[in-house]
Amino acid sequence: MQQKIHIGLVEDQVLFREGMKAILNTWPDIEVVFESPDGYSVLDRLQKAPVVPVVMLVDYSLPPQGAKEFSGMHVTGALLNAYPEMKILILSVHEDETFMAQLIEQGAHGYLVKDSDPQEVHDAVVAVHTKGSYINERTLRAIQNNMGKRKKPARLPVEITRREEEVLQLVCQQYTAEEIAEKLFISVKTVNGHRNNLLQKTGSRNVTGLVMYAVKNGIVEL
Repeated sequence: MQQKIHIGLVEDQVLFREGMKAILNTWPDIEVVFESPDGYSVLDRLQKAPVVPVVMLVDYSLPPQGAKEFSGMHVTGALLNAYPEMKILILSVHEDETFMAQLIEQGAHGYLVKDSDPQEVHDAVVAVHTKGSYINERTLRAIQNNMGKRKKPARLPVEITRREEEVLQLVCQQYTAEEIAEKLFISVKTVNGHRNNLLQKTGSRNVTGLVMYAVKNGIVEL
């Protein structure tokens, strides 16, 4: 029996949260095991939760804690510090490219606008769980356009091998380690070795960071 992907929801609007939960639970490979109506109590709630989700869907526009702002960006940072392996998908009504790129740069593993098709939500959850990120064309364009406003370096800040660059390009195209191994005629273990080397060399803590690095340095483009 296939193990379900355990999902958490951080969303202050009750109707939207209940709707998301109902939609997500219709898929046999997904189960919502955690929910929170705000961001500032998420860590406390997780400590008491019987099951910690592996993927968290976080609304960007969350209520403050008194006078202190606590948006989805704050939640992302707090969750990544406490649960480094957890994958974060941001939900928002905003489609501003700079806004999207900044959230990805802050560590979010993917970005979905709230009018996304339910199938895309499912695909995004599966992608961040199995591949480490969900970078659709809209998000990649946002990252690329935002990075385009910055001056690209004349040379890469670190030296990567030709094979590492090939792996990086395929990672950015959302291929799994197994698919990359098949395309490059190498083992999955070798792919993971190259990916780990890239993470170390570029100072990235996850696959999304590698995408940011690749776009910033002109290694991959739309």
